[in-house]
Amino acid sequence: MKTVRLGAGSGYWGAELEAPLKLAREGDIDYLCFDLLAELTMSLLERQRLKDPSRGYIVDVLTHVEKLLPLVQEKTFKVITNGGGTNCEAAVTKALEIAKTQGRSGIKIASVTGDNITGKIDGLVKQGWKFTNLDTGEEDIGKIRDRIVSAHAYIGADGIIDALDGGADIVMTGRVSDNALYVGPLMKEFGWDYKPPYTDKIGAAISIGHLIECAELVSGGMTNLWRVTPQPWNVGFPIAECSEDGTAIITKLPDTGGLVNSWTLKEHLVYEVHDPTKYLMPDGVANLTTLRLEDVGPDRVRVSECSGAPRPDTLKVQVGYMDGYIAEGLFLIGAPNVLEKTQACIELYRGLLKRAGIEPVDIRFDRIGVDALSGGMFPDPPEADVREVGLRIAIRTRTKEEAAIARANMIRVTLYGPVGLGWGAPAAIRPVVSLWPTLIPRDEINIEVQVQEAA
Repeated sequence: MKTVRLGAGSGYWGAELEAPLKLAREGDIDYLCFDLLAELTMSLLERQRLKDPSRGYIVDVLTHVEKLLPLVQEKTFKVITNGGGTNCEAAVTKALEIAKTQGRSGIKIASVTGDNITGKIDGLVKQGWKFTNLDTGEEDIGKIRDRIVSAHAYIGADGIIDALDGGADIVMTGRVSDNALYVGPLMKEFGWDYKPPYTDKIGAAISIGHLIECAELVSGGMTNLWRVTPQPWNVGFPIAECSEDGTAIITKLPDTGGLVNSWTLKEHLVYEVHDPTKYLMPDGVANLTTLRLEDVGPDRVRVSECSGAPRPDTLKVQVGYMDGYIAEGLFLIGAPNVLEKTQACIELYRGLLKRAGIEPVDIRFDRIGVDALSGGMFPDPPEADVREVGLRIAIRTRTKEEAAIARANMIRVTLYGPVGLGWGAPAAIRPVVSLWPTLIPRDEINIEVQVQEAA
């Protein structure tokens, strides 16, 4: 039975490169996939592109290309990444320049675009389409229309498959779903399509992609098993040995740290899942309750009995819009009377805001060491037991001018407040981009693929 080996190169922007390079050198992989996008990333990248048309992609991809190109040619695996962000074409142009500089003629690099639907919003609204906010139920997207930065649909593996069919060695996409990076090569290699005979197998591909899409988080990172995880500083990134029947073995390189077992997989299986019977993705709907996980050896877990349903008629869209500005400061408050001093600082800052005429859109006071993570679930400890607290103040305002005033008043907490405070300069004011999650008809998306060859 034919098998395909998929390596997970990253699960976020800023992931280390040495681990995927080790996969490339030693993993005997067929594909190395890099997920670099979070929900807000597209709006942040679009703001960069609007300021500078040559930007808008994850800059890490150029380092990836530079380091991986020799191995791509030597080992003949392919690279798939969503690091093209909002400017795949610019990223591909830069990557081709790197290939030319290295003398690697013949390398083919593809861009997959079509996820940007910002320009379609007004037309669809006129046609009666409701861009209902999936979180709040609001239907009037017009209330934020003049503040929209970008709107990107989560597209599926269609464009990745076309790029691979076109001979691409490296595929750069925009906002595909995270697991589409893995669904694409499996559909390509096994000849699956979106017709009913392959529904369960695509459900398997989605499930496998979901398990490994965050890289080290399934092989020993961020785990409840941290006490027994060996060498977490040398964690091995995961490999999925995928078979044509829809089963897979999840593993890692033998001489690496970290841990792969059925429990580390179960931990990640429920990550970002609302309804495990209907894990809605652009390529299909995976039923995560039918799959079985079986430990079959050290750091080897078999995944089987996956199932799914046909892909939905709509695609999720994240609309990013400007939503004010944030000012933030941190104060260290020492004994004695730590909790009393902390409360005095909170009341002092509220008074300063009122005097300045600032009405926050939102404000947070987090007592680090007391309730910053628990959120007030537990009663305060006895005052005598508290040696020090970090007081974080974060305030969101409607305008940058209000944020500047709010930031300036943070300094005054240290000057007008109780003795025994330590502080640093407040963080720079930064704009807030909020999300309006919604849906768009699938047939409104036009995916475009361009494959270019290095000279």
